[in-house]
Amino acid sequence: MKRLYILCEGQTEEDFVSIILNPYLQSVGIVAVPIICTTKRTPIKKYKGGVSSFRKIKKDLMTLCGEHPNEMITTMFDLYALPQDTPGIDTDNQNIYDKVEHIEQAVIGDIANRRYNLLFNIVLHEFEGLLFSDVSAFGSIADSETLEILHSIRASVETPEHINDSPETAPSKRIKNAIPEYSKVSDGIDIAEQIGIAKISSECRHFEKWITKLVAWAKEGAL
Repeated sequence: MKRLYILCEGQTEEDFVSIILNPYLQSVGIVAVPIICTTKRTPIKKYKGGVSSFRKIKKDLMTLCGEHPNEMITTMFDLYALPQDTPGIDTDNQNIYDKVEHIEQAVIGDIANRRYNLLFNIVLHEFEGLLFSDVSAFGSIADSETLEILHSIRASVETPEHINDSPETAPSKRIKNAIPEYSKVSDGIDIAEQIGIAKISSECRHFEKWITKLVAWAKEGAL
């Protein structure tokens, strides 16, 4: 088994890796280990989650890449609210796929002069966007009327990854508007588990590209 370290934005992404992604990847020979990004350190405690600066992300990535030079390091950070000091974020490209890949490559370029085992990955536009891959999975926490609202949101965009990222219309905000009691950590993970990696990949092109690269690394040993 090859070991893959995934630096995550918070607890939801950590749980997604542990509960959903890791079992999937184990079938192709990868053990995925989630690590929440450290946002603050004191002499007695580390604080994790809620990243406000790329400098903090970079520090953790440099450490992970250096400690595990023969293993892949990748990430799960939302494009929504990505720190404004992130390399490449000021691109004016309006195509979401070109934009996110531009940022990912800019980050890799910023770090890879010393670290070659990094696959920087951004989620479009945030974790909740992936849940629109199969709106019927919300049936465990939503009535039929609410499901219709969620179906209409999904039908209004090309893919779940196109649900945009303003403070009013981000995927998580749309879900909370429809289901006020929605919990990202518990409900979000349960819904994602019902949907499954294969369905998410079939609906979300950028996510699928990430998974394909991880599988290729397991088989071929190269990024």
